[in-house]
Formats: sequence, C-alpha cells, structure tokens
Amino acid sequence: MVDIRPVDDESLALAARLVREGHLVVVPTDTVYGVACDPRNAEAVDNIFRAKRRPRAKSLQVLLSSMTEVVRLGLDLPVPLDRLSRRFVPGAFSPICVAGPDCDLVTVRFRPNEHPSRTQGIRVPDSEVALRILRTTGPLAASSANLSGGESAQTVEQAAEALGESVSLYLDGGPTPGPVSSTVVAADPHGRDGIAILREGVIPQTEIRAALHETTASAVGGARA
Repeated sequence: MVDIRPVDDESLALAARLVREGHLVVVPTDTVYGVACDPRNAEAVDNIFRAKRRPRAKSLQVLLSSMTEVVRLGLDLPVPLDRLSRRFVPGAFSPICVAGPDCDLVTVRFRPNEHPSRTQGIRVPDSEVALRILRTTGPLAASSANLSGGESAQTVEQAAEALGESVSLYLDGGPTPGPVSSTVVAADPHGRDGIAILREGVIPQTEIRAALHETTASAVGGARA
C-alpha cells in the first residue's frame, strides 16, 4: 500500500529521513510531480531508473532550494547561463552546470570526448511547497514521476498509480500547473548567442534569447555610463 501524506512538518521530517536512508520520495514541483532521492547515493539513483523503467542514457536533474547551493555542490554555472538564471530562477529553467573535481554527485553526466566532460542539470522550482520540501531534504536528484514514455503526473494520485510501492513516500502538494517540462539550456561558445537549447519547455526559445540580448545591452549601457 502506498504512503501518501500532506506536506506538513511531520511528513517533511519523514521525507528527509527516508532520503538520507536511500529511499525514493515523490514531491510536487512547479510543473509536474517528480520522483526524487539523494543525488549522492548511487543505489537510490539506480532505483529511480528502475522504478520509471527509464534508459540510463537519460540524465537526472538536481533540484535545489536556492542557487547558492550550486557552489557548495562543486558546480559552476557558466556564462551566459548565470545571466539567464538571474532572470528565470526560480522557475522552469534548467541550466547545465559544469561539475568540478570536488563534485560528488553520482548524477553527473560524464562524456570524456566532450568539453566540458562532466556536467549536471539543475533547477530551482518556482513553488513555495517544493522549496519548503527542498529546504528540509536538501538537494534532490529527480525525474518526472511517471513510467518512462508515459504522461507526466500532475497529481499525487497519478504518480502513485504509475510508480506504486517502488516509492516509500508520496508528498501531496495538490495539483501541479501542467505537463510542459522546464527549458534546458547549456552554454555553447559555438552556438547562437553562446547557448544551446537542449529542450524547449515552459519558457520558449524566443524568450530565452531575448533575455540574453537584454542583459547584454544593459551590461554594455552600464559600462558606458
């Protein structure tokens, strides 16, 4: 039988303990429900892929309560993603960070023939409920709470129907806004505007590029002043 609980002090304390012990939890975000775990626990991360029947070639994001956690995790946010983050974080914006040698996240994507070779997608949800959870549990490795290829869960009941007892705790934050995913952006010195949009989601490509042009213009104007 699945364990579904409202988000309160008791369920948050339980969620934090379960995450520390290597269990999976389902949490609401500002887009859809996500299945999550400790991003430093390799077995727990493996269990997300098993529960979702997700190909291992696909990476997991790490959810943060604040961008101040980026440095503490051994990650670096390259230019111009730092400028975009000031505009779109918190929200449905997922920048790809560079993982430094001190980063111990097992979710880091390693591609030895590419530069940078170690990267990690992150996101700070624009949801007070989600941020409350993350402030209690710490950073969470996460993927949408559904079977791979299935519809994303917008309610905790949909998540429980998809993942069942493979998840130790389902936190019910009410219906989430919609099935459209976050927009994933990487730095690319050879790409247009110095970025590559890897997945267009809630934030359209035109808005991302417009924001870059605005911040560049502001920086030039400020320097001249």
